[in-house]
Amino acid sequence: MITDKQKIKEILDRGIIADILPSRKEFEKELLAGKKLKIYLGVDPTAPDLHLGHSQNYLLLEDFRRLGHKIIILIGDFTACIGDPSDRSSARQQLSTEEVKTNAKYWLKLIKPLLNFDDKKNPPEVVFNRKWLSKLNFEQVIELAANFTVQQMIERDMFAKRLKNNEPIYMHEFFYPLMQGYDSVQLEVDAELCGTDQTFNALAGRTLLKRYKNKDKFVITTHLVANPKTGELMSKSKGTGIFLSWPAEKMYGAIMATPDEMTEVFLIRCTRLPLDKIKKILKKNPLEAKMITAQEIVSIYHGPQKAEEAKKYFRQTFQEKKLPTDLPELSLKKNKSLPEILVDNSIISSKNDWRRLIKEGAIKLNGEEKITAENFRPNETCVLKIGKKRFVRIKI
Repeated sequence: MITDKQKIKEILDRGIIADILPSRKEFEKELLAGKKLKIYLGVDPTAPDLHLGHSQNYLLLEDFRRLGHKIIILIGDFTACIGDPSDRSSARQQLSTEEVKTNAKYWLKLIKPLLNFDDKKNPPEVVFNRKWLSKLNFEQVIELAANFTVQQMIERDMFAKRLKNNEPIYMHEFFYPLMQGYDSVQLEVDAELCGTDQTFNALAGRTLLKRYKNKDKFVITTHLVANPKTGELMSKSKGTGIFLSWPAEKMYGAIMATPDEMTEVFLIRCTRLPLDKIKKILKKNPLEAKMITAQEIVSIYHGPQKAEEAKKYFRQTFQEKKLPTDLPELSLKKNKSLPEILVDNSIISSKNDWRRLIKEGAIKLNGEEKITAENFRPNETCVLKIGKKRFVRIKI
């Protein structure tokens, strides 16, 4: 166990942690005492991808693991089928067991760059809550529910808003904090790591753990990765954000497209750079600071070489206005329209997307002439620039 006071302080003071309940002082005392703590993060694979906003919790988990603590990643393969109502104005769409399994398998692949699963002495452990939640009978569920009141449930922000707007609250949504809370009982953890939007659920676990095991649990909440000016969040369910599955060039470009105020947020929350180095980076001009940030993040997921290539691609394409050397090339077929070919090859998402881009003047022929006709069909080989970052050669 590592009990170095300075290292522990660096982790707690980095700016990721929002609060520690019942108190930071008590938690820090446990870390300094050298006791091996069991710390878990629960995640519901409700979408097939993860974004940068999720990365900070895994990075923080790895920090605790490197101190010598036992780290558990709980895959909510059962709770994902219920749907967490946190921060939702309506009930989540319930997923099938197969959808959840597929998502979970892909998630574990995405987080491998963030956690050392190859450590022989103290690797992160992965568990699935269907193992115990699926075995609960109705009598046991009633017993769990008896620990909470309806008033406690409807005081939650998202439920209060729905009541005010005369929108439905479904009974199964009340079960969610009970199920997440029961995870703590089964794992007998010392601490739970979660975003601030999960505080209620994590405290439900604290209540149940005390009730069933007479054990206290720390709740470590982390700030959500949000734009400090607008409060805008990334969302895996809505498909908005910078996603971990993206190739290096797309990830680099997406980071470069974010507002300048996000640079500090990304450096602190989504990299392992020490704070003193981050301060020096932020003193540079905003473009240079952002390019360093983009390269550092891309390096985590794709390696230094791919990150360097992504930087070169960005400079050539968006700063020097050169066409990429490795343009995707599509052949125009007689029996298909241009938007159909672009959709089939995942260049655009749909024909509606095509119409929207045309309306916004976001598609250019050979980088200059705006395409204004929805039924446009080139009569010679050309290059389409779609938005700011997508290029495709259409071969006749």
